[in-house]
Amino acid sequence: MSYALTFHATPVFPRGFRCASRNVGLKPSARDLTLFASDVDAAAAAVFTRNHFPGAPIILGRETIRGGVLRAIIANSKVSNVATGLRGVEHARRMAVAAATELGTDPNRVLVSSTGVIGVQLPIEKIESGVVGMTADLQDDPMVGAEGIMTTDTHPKALSASVGDATITWVAKGSGMIEPNMATMLSYIFTDAAFDAPTLDRLLRAAAAPTFNMLSVDTDTSTSDTCAILANGLAGEVDEAEFLSALTAGCRRMTEILARDGEGAEHLVRVTVRGARNETEAHVVAKSILNSPLVKTMVHGADPNVGRLLMAVGKCFDCTIRPDTTDAWINGFQVVGHGERLAFDDAVVRETLSREVVDLAVSLGVGDGEAVAYGCDLTKGYVDENASYYSS
Repeated sequence: MSYALTFHATPVFPRGFRCASRNVGLKPSARDLTLFASDVDAAAAAVFTRNHFPGAPIILGRETIRGGVLRAIIANSKVSNVATGLRGVEHARRMAVAAATELGTDPNRVLVSSTGVIGVQLPIEKIESGVVGMTADLQDDPMVGAEGIMTTDTHPKALSASVGDATITWVAKGSGMIEPNMATMLSYIFTDAAFDAPTLDRLLRAAAAPTFNMLSVDTDTSTSDTCAILANGLAGEVDEAEFLSALTAGCRRMTEILARDGEGAEHLVRVTVRGARNETEAHVVAKSILNSPLVKTMVHGADPNVGRLLMAVGKCFDCTIRPDTTDAWINGFQVVGHGERLAFDDAVVRETLSREVVDLAVSLGVGDGEAVAYGCDLTKGYVDENASYYSS
């Protein structure tokens, strides 16, 4: 059962956290550089992409996070600093130094992120000159920071909620090239609760597994995926179990926001698989359904073609699938029973597929494994966005 978490009507930062963003010339006019900072050192943990071509900030970030303490995150959009060799890593280090100099801290306490086009050298001089004076711009609205990390996102993404006397704030970006194995494109979590770095690492991984790791817009794992959590302790200790429940609920909500804002998307699609042989097989089947272009276009066209659901389940060759125990539902309407298409009101089910949120459910009847995957439909807008991304 999902934890019932009430989010603040307007996102706020926890005590001691602030952000600033500005245009430094990477984009023609929009904000393209963001600085997140804590007034004091914060315990920190992070997980990164498993792509075999990690960006320079990922290479540096894995090194930085071993210290378990961060004071700031600096992130740029437009250029991802991926496939840029040793020069790219040096640019990432210079980015950390520039932020640390501006904040008066150590470069080893600054996490660096970059997102955007792959294979282009980072204009580091623009960042180094652009970060100067950003401390004067630091303020309390996390949406300002979210704007500076946007690429093809249609809106900035931030949430916050209270847990005990503490606050948790989520800031993220992501719209395409999303099927993470760790978190999602760029996702930063800030809290004033007091936890040490090893505890944060354990909590972050537990929260990411059923949420960000079950997100897929287009099956493509980004070279820049980063999810980090910073805890500066200014609110004191918080019950760990309650904190994990709230953290997971917020990650789940952010996962849905990211999925709905998939490039060209018109629908949030949630796929629930129950009765799998185990949780691992439930994950595989849920992702198979979610990632099927035929299922995605079925949703986009509001066309209740249940054969596409069965196809996506049936092609999971290494999973235990029994047609005679398989049932399926579209937005609560059963459309398959014991492996056979059921008679249903086509017009009613078609109407439900036109709604913004589409829930697809499958029961395999072979065990107790469950999983939920999050994604979106596939539209011409996705093709238009990605046909000339490098050139735009």
